[in-house]
Amino acid sequence: MQVVGIKFKSVGEVCEYDANNLQIKTGDAVICESDGGLLYGIAETDVKEKNTDGEYKKVIRIATENDRHKLDEIRKKEADAILIAKGLIKKHELEMKLIDAEYSFDMTKLAFTFTAEGRVDFRELLKSMASEFKTRIELKQVGVRDEAKILGGYGSCGRQLCCSNHLRDFEKVSIKMAKDQGLSLNPSGINGVCGRLKCCLSYEENDYVAALQNMPKLNSKVKTPDGEGTVTFNNVLKDEVSVKFINEDGSYSIKDYALGEIKFDKYKQ
Repeated sequence: MQVVGIKFKSVGEVCEYDANNLQIKTGDAVICESDGGLLYGIAETDVKEKNTDGEYKKVIRIATENDRHKLDEIRKKEADAILIAKGLIKKHELEMKLIDAEYSFDMTKLAFTFTAEGRVDFRELLKSMASEFKTRIELKQVGVRDEAKILGGYGSCGRQLCCSNHLRDFEKVSIKMAKDQGLSLNPSGINGVCGRLKCCLSYEENDYVAALQNMPKLNSKVKTPDGEGTVTFNNVLKDEVSVKFINEDGSYSIKDYALGEIKFDKYKQ
């Protein structure tokens, strides 16, 4: 079977489709079938042969100039649908935040995405929407990370949010990653615009973990050219260790050493 990878969102999953004997190349706009109606997508790969007995949905055709104009009109209708839907949500006094609306290409389905603190009984809202838009309605609740991915924006680094720029999936991120990298645990520094831990904390985690295996643990004792002291910080990027010494008068001082200047038994750390 000839298959081709199709993407339907700028940053989203690439789905394999039956190429339907069409000469599709990477970057081509195509119209595809789906359970929710026709979809407009972009080919992420060239057509390739695949040995499979599975069933694949088909690419209907390569998009025409008229299809592109129609997509522009659909986008305008989606913007109008959001305004109307927000009014219906207010009318039904529901605690939900609408963030996106998306028509299928044949406009047989209109999907709304929203966030909410808890579960929302939107049965009456659904009836009102079906009556207003005269098409099949789908309401999907997502979390705050998905909201950031859909709406986009810029992070504290000054660059476009990773989730809306190139990340197809959310990887697991933990507070341990921030600790491994010696970052301040102040939420304003390690949380993204979504209020959750920044996705980028996971990018270099494996390198930090590997490097820390060759460095002394915090609060452990090490031998330096100036005597024995206690480790207060590991600078992984510089291969340096900050060591605290207690002075005779009870005060303390901290000095930085290159990793090769200190001695410690890493197997007893």
